Amino acid sequence: MAPTGSRTIRNGCERVLYWIPVLFIVLIVAWSYYAYVLQLCVVSTESVNTNTIIVYLLVYHLIFIMFIWTYWQTIFTKPMTPLKEFHLSHADKELLQREDREESQQEILRRIAKDLPIYTRTNSGAIRFCERCQLLKPDRSHHCSVCDKCVLKMDHHCPWVNNCVGFSNYKFFMQFLAYSLLYCLFITATDFQYFIKFWMNKLPDTQAKFHILFLFFSASMFSVSLAALFIYHCWLVCKNRSTLEAVRSPVFGHGTDKNGFSLGFSKNLLQVFGDESKYWPVPVFSSLGDGCSFPTGPVNLDPEQPSSPSGSSLNGATEARHYPKPLRESQSRLLISAHSWSERDNATDKDRGASNPGMVMENEA
Repeated sequence: MAPTGSRTIRNGCERVLYWIPVLFIVLIVAWSYYAYVLQLCVVSTESVNTNTIIVYLLVYHLIFIMFIWTYWQTIFTKPMTPLKEFHLSHADKELLQREDREESQQEILRRIAKDLPIYTRTNSGAIRFCERCQLLKPDRSHHCSVCDKCVLKMDHHCPWVNNCVGFSNYKFFMQFLAYSLLYCLFITATDFQYFIKFWMNKLPDTQAKFHILFLFFSASMFSVSLAALFIYHCWLVCKNRSTLEAVRSPVFGHGTDKNGFSLGFSKNLLQVFGDESKYWPVPVFSSLGDGCSFPTGPVNLDPEQPSSPSGSSLNGATEARHYPKPLRESQSRLLISAHSWSERDNATDKDRGASNPGMVMENEA
């Protein structure tokens, strides 16, 4: 009982410590609200037009509400885990445990995976299997050591939201970055004139001027860091990559392909934000797909790329891939229409057959 009790206490302390970065952000935001609304817009605006202050407050509160809403959604939206079809049955677990040789274990996993939409492999060409969760990993999913679970389309574990950023909340995370950046830029822009007055000693000699000074500096510094992070994740969205995939490219049957899931700029954008633009600025879930299967782009092989993990060499610019059907009909219109895109691309390729005989598009996502 003692080890179990000690482990429970340790886990409880860790859970509390994980919330410290979130608490820090909450305190910073609460202070910024007090400094901007009360100290800047109420105390230090005697010489400013009242209508201007009203506009400042209206715009500020609109951005503030969206900022808090997206932050809340990013924190409290639970990461999605693989469906039960990816979990090993009791019989398969026992069969796998009885096998000592890695080749035999891989043979069992390949048999289980043949009817699942699993197209990526490890660097050695093996089936991606999570021993901790006892499941076959869907494409783009990874095991988070902090959450102790496999997360669909995992991007990274963010300490500032104390949550895994993945398929279920990546849209919220992008919105959080956008609205927090807009929040800091708005404060910086509207606080700048008072910041100048501070250095010219034209502000009343009250504690408000110190709030104005620190508000400008903190908003400016956060703007720089948020802008860099937001631009990076915009680039990831345009390429349809996660942070983990940007660090280590996914491995398919034909080999490593950093653009394996890229469908082009517009379709990549739709995968994250959905196909109804009215939901793009609002933190409600509208991402396309089920998180377990994803449409893939054409195979574009790098001539300098080594052979596939299985050891067979590949010639030509592209190769066709024939994959099993998805587990179920996706809620995503993007996934449903992926086949029609490939057909249109195939028709175009046939018209260009004489000039590009090696160009073959995949027929299934």
